Amino acid sequence: MDLEIHDEARVRTLTLNRPEALNAFNERLYDATTEALLAAAEDPQVAVVVLTGSGRAFSAGTDLLELGQMSSDPSFERGQHGFIGLVDALVEFPKPLICAVNGIGLGIGATILGFADLAFMSGEARLKCPFTSLGVAPEAASSYLLPRLVGRQNAAWMLLSSEWIGAEQAREMGLVYRVCAPEDLLRVTREHAETLARQPISSLVAVKQTMTAPLREQIRAARDRENAEFGRLLGGPANLEALTAFAEGRRPDFTALPAGL
Repeated sequence: MDLEIHDEARVRTLTLNRPEALNAFNERLYDATTEALLAAAEDPQVAVVVLTGSGRAFSAGTDLLELGQMSSDPSFERGQHGFIGLVDALVEFPKPLICAVNGIGLGIGATILGFADLAFMSGEARLKCPFTSLGVAPEAASSYLLPRLVGRQNAAWMLLSSEWIGAEQAREMGLVYRVCAPEDLLRVTREHAETLARQPISSLVAVKQTMTAPLREQIRAARDRENAEFGRLLGGPANLEALTAFAEGRRPDFTALPAGL
């Protein structure tokens, strides 16, 4: 299964389970994760959701091989929810969401932390927002959420540079709540999740609602701006060079592209 689901003590753990692809999101995994969040939101026995990954990655973001197929093949069959459906589910998710970043997180594997109420990170994990290196725009309302979380200049570096961010740097920025030894990550995450899950769900939902409701309109507006820019750049010269370079196992070369492309 691409997504493993485990329930215990009113905590539902969702484990991204495509370790051979570094838990990259293909259309099937986008749909499975979206459906799991929608189900958890409605389940009266679930108070808290924990999201983590199997193997050495949290998530390598969108599956670039599949993205290349989607860019070049108009007949490619998309999923029911896809990336946009997952972001919508995250925006509307009413209960505490905790991320346990067990390994590398790229793209949505990093920007999803903007929707986490708490995030814990292995000391060996790293994060990257690789949008400029892929010739595309930001995603998942990260252009709005990251500056709120980590400040404008930290967010600008993350989004503009496509460079890695280490665990301690992520903690210092305020992107994650705590950094743990790899062997302690899930235990510490679960301890915090169970502490929250002992509280009344109605109160947890009320607290989250009052914290997030004022932000939702801005999040949706940022998402729409990003989607428009992403759609404009997807399949363009820079993006095609990035995807070709990825498939060929080389670094992309954007220097020969005309200005503005």
